[in-house]
Amino acid sequence: MIMASPFVVRKAVADYGKRLYEQDMIAGTDGNLSVRLDDDRIMVTPSGLPKGRLTPEDMVIVDINGKHLQGNHKASAELAMHLLVYQRRTEVRAVIHAHPPHATAFAVAGIGLESDILPEVVVTVGKIPLTDYAGPGTDEVPRSIEPHVDTCNAILLRNHGLLTVGRSLEEAYNRHEVVEHYARIVLLARHLGNIDSIPGEDFKRLERMRVNLDKTWDPGH
Repeated sequence: MIMASPFVVRKAVADYGKRLYEQDMIAGTDGNLSVRLDDDRIMVTPSGLPKGRLTPEDMVIVDINGKHLQGNHKASAELAMHLLVYQRRTEVRAVIHAHPPHATAFAVAGIGLESDILPEVVVTVGKIPLTDYAGPGTDEVPRSIEPHVDTCNAILLRNHGLLTVGRSLEEAYNRHEVVEHYARIVLLARHLGNIDSIPGEDFKRLERMRVNLDKTWDPGH
């Protein structure tokens, strides 16, 4: 599938970077976003610039192996993490990494977010694993997500933040919002002293709903 023109995608990436900043999911130069343009080209945010104030012209285009093709800036230091996702998940068209406070708090505390608590999370996101620690900007980061990347749409990066993927930039962003909202709910429930899990049979039903939604995905969305 070929996505929209690079000009349209550039503006969309800048807009979602601004949205991440406005929703307090990033600060300063935190975070990185990328979009698959076609089978061989990836558009990614630049390294060292505030993602909340990017312009369409700031974006960088690389090939699927990370070779610089276009742009006046260096690609994100976490490019290798994005590339691994695209290489392993052909249906994924967008990847977002940010530091939403509640989700990142769980990652910093080394506490995973269970997948059998909130129905909406089961249906729209699925399992949210917690990785081993990996030094940001190093090859350890893609290695840390490798055990999870084939089957998970959201991954907590230990002591680092959150990674979400999607079949569109909107879906990847929505999953970021969902996981952050979920982390806040779980945190509040932990303070109340009890968390009930979804009954096993209904959990299986909700998982089947997610699988069916994946099968009916409209690539033109």
